[in-house]
Amino acid sequence: MQVKKRELLAKIERHIPDKRHTIITGARQVGKTSLLRMLYRKMLEEGKKAFFISFEDIQILQAINEHPDKIFHYVALPPKPLLEGEAEERLYLLIDEVQYAEDPANFLKFLYDKYEANVKVVATGSSAFYIDQKFKDSLAGRKRIFNLLPLSFSEFLFFKDLESLREELDILKTRPEYQSPHREALQWHFYEYLQYGGYPAIVLENDPLEKQFLLDELKNAYVRRDMLESGVAHEGKFYLLLQLLADQAGNLVNRNELAGTLQVDVKTVDNYLYILEKCYHIFLVRPFFRNLRKELTKMPKVYFNDLGLRNAFLNRFGEAFSRPDKGQLLENYYFCQLRHIYGLDQIKFWRTADKQEIDFIVEESFGAGKALEVKWKKDSFKPAKYAKFKGAYPDFELRCVDAEDFYLY
Repeated sequence: MQVKKRELLAKIERHIPDKRHTIITGARQVGKTSLLRMLYRKMLEEGKKAFFISFEDIQILQAINEHPDKIFHYVALPPKPLLEGEAEERLYLLIDEVQYAEDPANFLKFLYDKYEANVKVVATGSSAFYIDQKFKDSLAGRKRIFNLLPLSFSEFLFFKDLESLREELDILKTRPEYQSPHREALQWHFYEYLQYGGYPAIVLENDPLEKQFLLDELKNAYVRRDMLESGVAHEGKFYLLLQLLADQAGNLVNRNELAGTLQVDVKTVDNYLYILEKCYHIFLVRPFFRNLRKELTKMPKVYFNDLGLRNAFLNRFGEAFSRPDKGQLLENYYFCQLRHIYGLDQIKFWRTADKQEIDFIVEESFGAGKALEVKWKKDSFKPAKYAKFKGAYPDFELRCVDAEDFYLY
């Protein structure tokens, strides 16, 4: 089977010459190991001294937990420590599931400080929760993190071998006035994307029932692994929180209300939200404001990392255009697409004390950028409602995007 390249691969390849560690994070089953193996094969083809090592191998894990240097028991050529001078040829360690080390931060810090430019580490971590907890500040200046996301809509078309439609999508992005003869086909695949999302294994599966089965497996097996490995005590309440959040995607997260519904304290809700964010299941978008008194709301809005997984938690797989929650699906879609283009810190929403709201504010430079309001159909968009925003922020271009504008981002 042909291995499909991810768009993030080119950015990672550009970082390989850098002496800092290259760390690839993301949700389980999003394709990190496949991407790492692709890098490994390319390095071997280029004649580099590269070695692929998985920390799911208990024997290897036990050895490196005794001492980081024992990683070199599993490579053909030992590296030269930095103090002994620069090696003639760099050694490349491609480590899968680095978070399984007892102290991954210390392990990676040791390798960097002792070998620096002589050893290049490219590592994956299945959960940002572990990366964040164990890496702390000890790797400051020693790493760069790349977040591998579910497939964008463009990647979705590529994985389905619809390269001609992907080319049409690229034309539409640069020429919105273009009347594509393949617009209807693109629209139907877009609806499929809203239903089943962008996990690679689900996209590559053609049978709708099998797609649902695979999404249920993600929900029941892999999310549960994140939960158990994160020390969550009340499995039922954790799953219920995910269902509640799935049902209110695109809405404000009221921690007090969630705590009351779950019958737990607010600290428990905060902990659950933290785990869900760090394991890349949800993202919390913060408010945009200049006038603290009139605009500030402390509550974030919630979006899911993947539309298919969100639908699995609700057990809703109906066709997107006929669903009562189609507006939420579309808004979450635009969030996912914007997230591929911009940093999460650049994506915010605007809401005033009197509940005027704009779905997405993208600050491209200080005081300027894009403001996007999402509607299933543009005829429900009333520009006059947003006069206050346009008056306060004239350098933000306000536009409405609907279900037919999917190609724009």
